[in-house]
Parts: sequence; structure tokens; C-alpha cells
Amino acid sequence: MGSMVKNLRAGFSRKKKERRFLENGSIFLKELIADCNGKSVPLRSFSSDQIMEATKNFDSSCFVSDGAIYKWFKGNIEDKSYLIKRFHEGRFILNEVREAYKDIVLSARMSNHSNCLKLVGCCFEFSFPVFLFEYAEHGALNQRGCIMVNGEETLLPWSGRLRIAKEIANAVTYLHMAFPKITIHRDIQPKNILLDKNWTAKLSDFSLAITLPEGKSRIQADSVGGSYGYLDPLHYITKFVTEYTDVYSFGACLLVFITGRPAYDYAGSVGDKKDIVTCVKGLYENGKLDEVIDPVMAKDITSGQRLEVEACVVLALRCCEKRDEDRPKMIQVAKELKRIERMNQSLDATSGLLKPTIRSRMVKWARKFGFKIAIMLILSFCIVGCLIALRQLDWEILVEQILS
Repeated sequence: MGSMVKNLRAGFSRKKKERRFLENGSIFLKELIADCNGKSVPLRSFSSDQIMEATKNFDSSCFVSDGAIYKWFKGNIEDKSYLIKRFHEGRFILNEVREAYKDIVLSARMSNHSNCLKLVGCCFEFSFPVFLFEYAEHGALNQRGCIMVNGEETLLPWSGRLRIAKEIANAVTYLHMAFPKITIHRDIQPKNILLDKNWTAKLSDFSLAITLPEGKSRIQADSVGGSYGYLDPLHYITKFVTEYTDVYSFGACLLVFITGRPAYDYAGSVGDKKDIVTCVKGLYENGKLDEVIDPVMAKDITSGQRLEVEACVVLALRCCEKRDEDRPKMIQVAKELKRIERMNQSLDATSGLLKPTIRSRMVKWARKFGFKIAIMLILSFCIVGCLIALRQLDWEILVEQILS
């Protein structure tokens, strides 16, 4: 009798899994086909038994991080590590179900980009599908733009922060421009950025994304979407979504990388709490760049890197202008970050030709007149140096006279 009951339960469980597989799979397939225009999106199917074993029944020991409607778990299946996304089934209302499917469908679409977290598989045997992504060894950034190692916060060097910013700018640019219709992420912030074993940045969580109608530059959303500190004030007031909605969020995110402080809890010089954009703007306009830069990072940056930081502050504040028409497009932001990253390389190449005293004056002059003048200055001295060297003149004396 006992074995009969056991077999009946096993049969019932199997049929339940099959029913869920068909129901969830059909919904997901319908959404995926509609979004991808029939293009192939190879995804591997996993069983619920594999998922449960990999996550030890979703045990806290496998927990990585969470979002508003999901949790990340680490799991190993067939000697390979995955990030496993499990949605909060009990909290779902109709809109959130749509958000979950939107997240996964857009993740599938964006998986071709090297700076987006790649969707690799799914399991439809749960009451709501579970999805598997490539593993990101270093996890998600926290709200100070840091990573957690063995439960302790680890700060990233400036070169790493700048590279992450550049890579995420590339991913958002791709989201805006690579498809017939512009898609707006609406939730660009550090916790949605993960780092793989090579420290490559991966953008994730498209649950709040909105696709603009073809030929349209904006759309009014049913509700405001985003996170405090990163939320575009124009979107908050009007509910309108444009590509500049993401530009604002990215600018705030870049300021977090620079300051090492949360976007929503930035203590000003008088101890009051302001949003990071307001506080940094006030400090920078009053010539207090040193108070903007993360103090832990500031002691290790070179004079050339300081120029990079200042250029990024200027760029971030442009991204966070009040009027969206005063903000750059994401492709312009991505190009600017690439140019800024090359800036220190140019300084390093030039610095070998100059005495320390002259290099110091060059940096001060470049800082005084801005980023573009700095680049022109560097190139000019390279050209002048080569010409004078050909004539076998002591060109360092000439340069020193010019800078005096």
C-alpha cells in the first residue's frame, strides 16, 4: 500500500512538472518569438531536480544577491558554475509577472554583447520559470561601487572603476541603438552590474525596461520606474521615458564610482544628506574636487589619473543636467569615456620625455584649462619635442620657458 501511494505521488509530481513546463514554456516562447523576430536564441533546458541539487534546495549558503523581484543563487551543474535567477513567486502581481518575462526576453536579446550577463538556460518545471546565466565570479557591485569578498567590502582602483564605467556605457549604447526600436533600461545602478573572473563588467536586470514605439523618442510609462538616487527627476515628475532617462542614471552611477559613496546617502560638507548629483555639483563648482574623490582611492591615484577623474566628474554632471536636451546621448558618453581612458596613456607616453617639474606644470595647466586643452597640450608637446630633437636642441629648456 505504501509503495502504491509513493508511486501515485511520484506520478502526480511528474504530471505537475510536465504541466508547468508546457504552460511556462509556451508563454516564454511566445514572448521570445515576438521579441526576436524568429531569430534563433539557443537556450539549454534544465530539470527542477538539477536546479534543486545545484542550489541545495535554494539554501542560503548558495545565495549571492537579490533584486526587487528575484534572488541570485550560485549553482554547479555538471562541473560548471551558473548564476541562477529565482523570482519571488509569492509577491507577483500581474505587472510583475510581465516584468519578469520582459527581463528574461531582453536578457536573451542582449546576450550577444560582451558586457551583458548572458542567459544560457531555463527550467520551466517550477510554478514560475527559473533561469540560468553565465557565472560572474566577483559578483555584483554594492551601492558604493565596491565588491564583497568573504563578507568584507573591497574597493576597486580607479583604473578598474573607469573600465567598468566604459564597459557599461557600451552595453547601454548597444541597448539604445542595436535594434529597430530603442529600449530604455531604467534601472542602471551598481547592484545591476556584475563582474566576471576577468573583471569584465556585465549589465543585468531588464525588468523595468521600456521599448519606445518605432519612430518615437519618448513614451509615457504607466508608473515611475527606477531606484532613488539614480532616478531621472524628469521621469519622476512626468513619467515620460526617453533615452536620456538612462543617461541620467548612468551619470549618477559614475559619480558613485568616483566618490565611493551611495547615491542616496551622500553626506555633504556640512553633514546634511543630499543626493549625490546635487552634492558633487556644489563641491566641484566651488573648486573642492578633493572632497569629491573617494578618499581611499585619492591617495593612490597619479596626477594623470586625477585628470581622468576630473574629466569623469564633468561628464557625469553633464549626464545629470536638469533638461534632457542638455545631456549627451549614450554613444557620446561611451566615446568620451574611451577618450578619457586613453588620456592617462598619452600622459604616460609623454612623461618619459619631460622632467618632473615640467610634468607637474603641464598637469596644472591642463587641469586649469580643461580636458580638451589637455589633449591638445600633450599632442603639441610631442610634436614640438620631435621637431626640436631633430635639430639637436635642448627642447626641455624651451618647454620650461613656455610653461613659466
